[in-house]
Amino acid sequence: MSRKTTRPLSHHRLCGMALAGALAGTALGTVPQARAGEPLFGYIYTTDLLPAGKVEAEQWLTGRLGKAGGDFSLWQGRTEVEYGLTDNLQIAAYANYAWTHARQDGVDGNTAVPETFAEYTPASDTASFHGTKYEGTSVELIWRLLSPYTDPIGLALYVEPLVGPKTRELESRLIVQKNFLDDQLVVAANVTVEQELRRLNGDPDADPLSNDASEHWDHETDVNFGLAASYRFAPNWYAGVEFQNEREFSNFHFWTSGSANNVAYYAGPTIHYGGERFFVNLTYLEQLPFAQDLANPSPGFVKSGRTYADDFERRRLRLKVGVTF
Repeated sequence: MSRKTTRPLSHHRLCGMALAGALAGTALGTVPQARAGEPLFGYIYTTDLLPAGKVEAEQWLTGRLGKAGGDFSLWQGRTEVEYGLTDNLQIAAYANYAWTHARQDGVDGNTAVPETFAEYTPASDTASFHGTKYEGTSVELIWRLLSPYTDPIGLALYVEPLVGPKTRELESRLIVQKNFLDDQLVVAANVTVEQELRRLNGDPDADPLSNDASEHWDHETDVNFGLAASYRFAPNWYAGVEFQNEREFSNFHFWTSGSANNVAYYAGPTIHYGGERFFVNLTYLEQLPFAQDLANPSPGFVKSGRTYADDFERRRLRLKVGVTF
């Protein structure tokens, strides 16, 4: 497939933006009392929202590291502002950007770029690839229907559209939360459906009459099931574990037979500190050796029980820092 290549001119600038935002937030974290609305987990959402009229600035930095071999890293930054419209309704807007390095990371020893950079290709099959891009702008809305502090469980609905230069996404999420031991133990579960459109270049090797032969929008659906628990072991400090089951489908009609592509499982620890106006959260996930590549059942596409398809990697790391105003 013939695609445009990129140069790593702004790689360090984007990395600096994300790290500077995180370090600036850390410097403000001096208030010892925990506060409402802070996210306890890296990947799983809870029903805890900002109070009405409160504003929070957040900086995320997500690392997606390691493929079948060679070198691979994808770093994604997210700069976000949240606002409590009411005690049960929260809105947010954020910018998403990414940078990557890949070299001979595919199962065949060739260089495979991550799905985020699917419209690009390396200069040759085994050449190093460096890329940076602005992924898009997102708007997020969370509506809490039940509170875990006044009802048997917490329940919330989440919706997030994203629009980018060559990306369109719509993410919907059901959030459930249950607190135990006078709120010292927090358990949360998420069901997420994310529908994605990516603008891809035409494939010169494809059937000239097929959709893939010319520039087109590629359709995909991700259906994820997440579960997490966190325990307050000291004032303002929580430690816990997160689990994610991710399922990738080749179209929007993910319930139809034959549309499933990949199934993967991730798990790992999370730690959280929250003060009155500041929080920081760090989560590490490792892919478990139970993956399936349903689109490519031949041996070799799953290595040591793990899939390394476009949107899957060996390890994930996420840092979140936030300040409330």
